Amino acid sequence: MWALQVIPGGIAVDKQGLYLTTFQHKLLLKSLETDLRPEYRRRIEIMLLADAGQSQTQICEALGCSQETARHWITMAQTGQAHHWSDRPMGRPKAVNEQYLARLHELASHSPREHGYSFERWTGQWLSKHLAKETGIKVSACHINRLLKEMGLSTRHKHETPKQETDGTKDSRITIGNLLPNSEPDFRWSLNFLKTSN
Repeated sequence: MWALQVIPGGIAVDKQGLYLTTFQHKLLLKSLETDLRPEYRRRIEIMLLADAGQSQTQICEALGCSQETARHWITMAQTGQAHHWSDRPMGRPKAVNEQYLARLHELASHSPREHGYSFERWTGQWLSKHLAKETGIKVSACHINRLLKEMGLSTRHKHETPKQETDGTKDSRITIGNLLPNSEPDFRWSLNFLKTSN
């Protein structure tokens, strides 16, 4: 039978656990010996206690953490992802602020080519990527499009509506062009359909 080992904080864990490999177990114990933020220390302790067979409720009582936090890090231990204890950022993500909105407006009002891109029009996805690189604030493309709409801007092309004829009929026009690239000559036909009354 493996002996119990006391981790900093006075919590005993079994060296032979339920979920962690020997390497993961040693890595987590070694990490506890360093100067860690309390939140990171709690993550490691949750996984070690879960590995020792402690229930979620017991872990929450021992460490004073929320059920959600305990559940997440127990799952990380169970799925072999204990080594990711420091990957997940702490706290809430940075929020969109006035400077971010001003920069978004400025970018959307100018061509992406001015910023070294090869395309002519921004998309929500590209604005999101560009601003994340510039500001460190990650915002989804959908949210970018919502922000643009609130500003009265859009990344979409404006569609022109056909002109109304004076006698009330609509001018329906179809233009057919040569669809093969780099072909000469380029013939275009324009057909005009008018609504006639019988």
